[in-house]
Amino acid sequence: MTRSAIIFLFLFSSIELMAQVPAFDKLELLYSQEHYKMVYRRANRLLDVPDYDYSHLPEFYKALSGFRLSQDQHWSLRHPKALEESAELFRAIKHSSDSKRLFDAHIIEVSFLKRDMIAWAEDLKRRGKKAEFERIYKVISDLFDDIPDLDLQPDPIEKDTSDVEEDAFINAYGKERNELVEYAKNQLGVPYLWAGNEPTGFDCSGFTSYVMRQGGKELPRRAVDQYDKSRKVKQRNAQKGDLVFFDSGSGISHVGMLISERGKPLVMIHASSSNGVIITEIEQSDYWLKRLKGFGTYVY
Repeated sequence: MTRSAIIFLFLFSSIELMAQVPAFDKLELLYSQEHYKMVYRRANRLLDVPDYDYSHLPEFYKALSGFRLSQDQHWSLRHPKALEESAELFRAIKHSSDSKRLFDAHIIEVSFLKRDMIAWAEDLKRRGKKAEFERIYKVISDLFDDIPDLDLQPDPIEKDTSDVEEDAFINAYGKERNELVEYAKNQLGVPYLWAGNEPTGFDCSGFTSYVMRQGGKELPRRAVDQYDKSRKVKQRNAQKGDLVFFDSGSGISHVGMLISERGKPLVMIHASSSNGVIITEIEQSDYWLKRLKGFGTYVY
């Protein structure tokens, strides 16, 4: 069962604990469907309606959606105070008389938010963004330390939606795949460089786009676009020369290239922000395994 489905089912039971108000039900539904901008706007409007002053739900969902949206770089640039405003709302709700009932009814949503906030902070730290990391870490420490970490299964890796059978090409282009791996390994030790896409220095997507370009393939520059434009591959069929993507809670945040054979333990070569171009055994790394999003290929 996916995370969204778990939240959606849980909301039906939590609604029994709260007054049945269509406007509130809509907020819960939209949040469970990850329509955070709509939730933020609707919650703001409800805060201006005196009839809803008896409930903290509008503030609660404004805070939760504000935390989520703050992880989007473009949105946060337009709303630079949203993180602190969300933190103030969240803090006020925690100190309200209705706090226990509200948090008990929505503990799954808050626990998932805590997990993703931590992943966001860890990603900022890994990328060397010290000031931003410390800003987020302070919010987590102040507000989420007492939120339980629920033992829930993560969403499954996105399924392949291609109409073309993978078996028609998964073992094809063996020579091309070997050459891509050799191009990649020739860059071992090259230092990490923000926005770098040449052998003087690489960031993660700059590295994969450079290697693929040596094989005659032009990739989009950003990791998220490389994921979107790739042909999706199931994990059991992923092999050397395919790309592997990671999500730290705010969308695709890292990409590497597999150098392992189909069906073997996953091994990638990638531009690490701390060590430059290195080889990593994904399944031996708790950090990367937890963030694994999916696989895509440009070799077909």
